[in-house]
Order: sequence, then C-alpha cells, then structure tokens
Amino acid sequence: MRDVVVTGIGLVSSLGEGAEAHLAALSGKAAPRVDQETFAPYPVHPAVALDWDRQIAKKSDQRQMEAWQKLGCYAAGLALESAGTKDDAALKGRMHLIVAAGGGERDYAVDGQILTGLRTAENPGVFLNERLMGDLRPTLFLAQLSNLLAGNISIVHGVTGASRTFMGEESSGVDAIRIARERIASGQNDIFLVGGAYNAERPDVLLIYEMGGFLWKHPFRPVRERAPEGGGMILGSGACFLVLESREHAAARGATPLATLAGVTSDRSRRKPSSVDQALRAQADRLGARPDVVLSGATGVKGITEDEQAALAALAPNAAIHATGDLVGHTMEAQAPIGVALAAALIADRKADEALVTSVGHWRGEGAVRLTKVS
Repeated sequence: MRDVVVTGIGLVSSLGEGAEAHLAALSGKAAPRVDQETFAPYPVHPAVALDWDRQIAKKSDQRQMEAWQKLGCYAAGLALESAGTKDDAALKGRMHLIVAAGGGERDYAVDGQILTGLRTAENPGVFLNERLMGDLRPTLFLAQLSNLLAGNISIVHGVTGASRTFMGEESSGVDAIRIARERIASGQNDIFLVGGAYNAERPDVLLIYEMGGFLWKHPFRPVRERAPEGGGMILGSGACFLVLESREHAAARGATPLATLAGVTSDRSRRKPSSVDQALRAQADRLGARPDVVLSGATGVKGITEDEQAALAALAPNAAIHATGDLVGHTMEAQAPIGVALAAALIADRKADEALVTSVGHWRGEGAVRLTKVS
C-alpha cells in the first residue's frame, strides 16, 4: 500500500479564506463570526464576502451557480493553487474528483405559494401535483442537482478525470475522503481533488433541521456547553477541498506534502446511549490513533455530543481538543474535509505530530480520520 499525502488545501468559511485565517481562530486570536439576527432565533455562521472573480473568472459561470456551488468552486480553486496544480492542464486532465454535496437550493416564492395553497385545497394531493408540474421549471430542477458542483469544478478549473458525487450529509464528506485515500493507496489512481460545500443561509434548511429538533435557538455558545439548554446545531456556510496524492507522485512533481493521511474509517451505528462513544473508540483503535490534537466535528446536539466527549477523554486524554463547530459552525458535507484541512495545516506548521479528526453526524454516521507528520 502506498502512502497518501495532503498537498493542497482550499478553505473558505465565516472566518475568511485559507488555512491561516482558520488557524488564527483555532489559537484564539480571532473570534467566531456569527449572525444572530437574519434568521432569528437561529444563529448561523455566514460565509465571508469573497471576490468570486479570483477563482471563477466568467460572470456567466457565476450567475448560473447557487451559493453553495460558488463556495465549492472557489475552495476547489484555492486547493489547486495550494498544491501547485492549477496551471498544469495535463495533470488536471487525469486528476480525479470526489464531491460531497446535498441538494440544491429552493425557489422560495413557489414553495410559499404551494404551502399556502395546501391549507385550503379541496384535494391537497391533486393540488400539490398540479403545482409541482406547472410551477417548477425543468431548468430550475436541473440546477438543484447535487452533482452540478462537480460539473462546475470540471468546467471552471479543468479537472476532467473521473468524477463522483456522494450524498449523505456528514458521512458523505468522510466517505469522499476515504474512497480517495483507498484508491490512491491501492495504486488505482495517483491524485484526487476531494471536498464538499454547504450554504447554511437558507430558510429551507433551517426549517428542515428545526422540524427534527436539531437547531440551537440561543446566542452563540460552544458546542460542549449547549446541553443544559437542550443542545443543538449552529449551521455554518463554507467549503473545503483537498488535493490528495501518493507520496511518490508528489515527489515526482516536486510538491511538498503537508501531512500524511494515515487512515479513514466510516460507520453507521444504531443510535442509543453510549453508541457514539463506543463507535469512536473502536474507530480510533482500528486507526491506531495516538493524537496530540483532535479536531472534533461535534454538532452540539444533546446526547451524541456528550458521548463523543466521553470517547475523546478516554482515547486522547492528553490531546488538545478543538471543535470545528465553535469556529465555523456545522457545515454538514464539508464538516470532515474542514477538520482534515485544519489538522493537516497544524501538522505542516509543526504544531502537532499526529491528529485525529472526528465526524459524528447529527442523526446518523460516525467517522474518524488519522493524520501524521510526513516522515
């Protein structure tokens, strides 16, 4: 099996762009940025304003993308720049792409009209079918497809190797990284661009998660301090892409690895008290993890967050533990890539020799990623 290394990081969130801005927040030099008013009572971490032209040159491309797609395309461009591959058309032509993504964004006017009409419709089922057939344009539906982020990255940045899109909220981000690593390690491919994007500034997603009882409805508080008031997530807008490649491939093109991606695990346990604790302990054991820093993807949801804390206290008693949700909010599909990016940046800056990244889904899915310094 070949060693797999991280050679490029592209990261945007409420904190800004690039690893440096995020490491500053991790060290306490910058405070998290939270919008308490726009979607009150639900706080969100809004994406920082970006100069889209820097990574998406054509205005026509920008206009046809929704916010999550623009964030993803921008972060993908940053990752390619970081890895020194952005201007290498031949390399990008054989670079594979894996994207973790949810569904597209909604036409809120149509949604509002349908929900209002359903209240008084004589036959709600017939009414709903008629409105869906008549009010939703085929082009609008196509724009909502999750694999359009991968398509846009291919068009804008010229990454034209095989492309895959994974859906499944937090677990899709873990599995995107896992599959890329395994294919490189096994020798099936040499280099991947992998990551995810999420736009939290959407009334529809806030409605969905509030209906499940998952959202935090109070002023900002760190994820580990939310349980006394019922717990909950603060969603965050952001995107993260990574360039992963074999050590030999990186050396051949003169790239400097940031960290070694030593292992990735992904599970889906049946949730009950202590199940998350048990799952994470088992995953860390399979990975042989002995971290001196942990990037926790804890959501703040009551029960599972405390379970994760118990697991981390047992398996990494001397490690510094940071919750990515305290910095950028909960970014769903981009959660695991952001954790891996921060871990790799810490190792590259010689602030850690080994890091463990955890990803515990708000409803299902548990994952862990082990990174080590490049020997």
